[in-house]
Amino acid sequence: MEAIDARKYDVVPIAISKEGKWLSPAHAAKLLSPTAQRSLPRSNEASTTDIALLGDPSRRGLISLQDNHGVAEKLDVVFPALHGPFGEDGTVQGLLEMADVPYVGCGVLASSCGMDKVTMKALFVQAGLPICNHIWFLRSQWRADQQAILRKITKEIGFPCFVKPANLGSSVGVSKATDKQSLIEAIELAAGYDRKVIVEEEVVAREIECAILGNDEPKASLPGEYVVYDEVARFLDYTEKYANTGNVRFVVPAGLSKTLTSKIQQMAIKAFQAVDGSGLARVDFFVKPKGEIIINELNTMPGLTEVSGYPKMWEASGVSFKEVLEQLVELAFERHREKSLTKTSR
Repeated sequence: MEAIDARKYDVVPIAISKEGKWLSPAHAAKLLSPTAQRSLPRSNEASTTDIALLGDPSRRGLISLQDNHGVAEKLDVVFPALHGPFGEDGTVQGLLEMADVPYVGCGVLASSCGMDKVTMKALFVQAGLPICNHIWFLRSQWRADQQAILRKITKEIGFPCFVKPANLGSSVGVSKATDKQSLIEAIELAAGYDRKVIVEEEVVAREIECAILGNDEPKASLPGEYVVYDEVARFLDYTEKYANTGNVRFVVPAGLSKTLTSKIQQMAIKAFQAVDGSGLARVDFFVKPKGEIIINELNTMPGLTEVSGYPKMWEASGVSFKEVLEQLVELAFERHREKSLTKTSR
């Protein structure tokens, strides 16, 4: 909101509570930082509006703002800058599809596949992309026979390993297990966040990211790298990503050869197309000491703050954050026009 061109776009904030209630722009604005509030050109005008989710049921394309007199103003495009379940897993994207409203980013399929690490990895394998060794199981299976799953992990993955909820992000619920007891604790933690748990081998490598922008003909940015300056930072957990501890720094462009850079860019685009991505994504890689590249995962709604890697990678590639946001809005309209060509009845 702070970076977008206020002369071209009339930004209206909409917050969604954890209970699923869509808050009015005035209420949503109060939840923002003072700096963000100052970037809103119509915060005063928005104080008299409410959200009409689908507007008139007989008309599509009408997620609207309604004033005290019942006059509705249609939103032209929605930017779902949301992370995690109900935000980037295809849920809110499906609602926007039903309302026939253009929106920024990946569609329902790509969003749901990009959130589920198990499905995502299966699509990567189908596309011929290298991934790390892993297994997965359901929470119900863990509850039914813990010893069988522990034996399977010990035999097929070994220690150390990483345990993750299959459907989550920002390293929430992720743990490093080094023995049987820490493995049990890690599984219990992950199972609290999702019914599906994934266990991956530890990969000793550099952590490289690449930003994607586009629809049917996506482009890849220069890669960036997370550099660890303090061994206390065991891995990029939630604290290291968001607390600015000083243990980790994001460097862009990453210190890679032209050959490795090109290969990562090609693999990032291939991963984006494997999930049928659109708009934007950030693709994360491991690069081993001898140059072997392994794809870790794809994030369909990467962080978009001033300290996030996605805008930094495009900035280093010659595209400002303001230009990135403008392209994302245009890509949303482009995708909506393309979908409108598809017949939905006969």
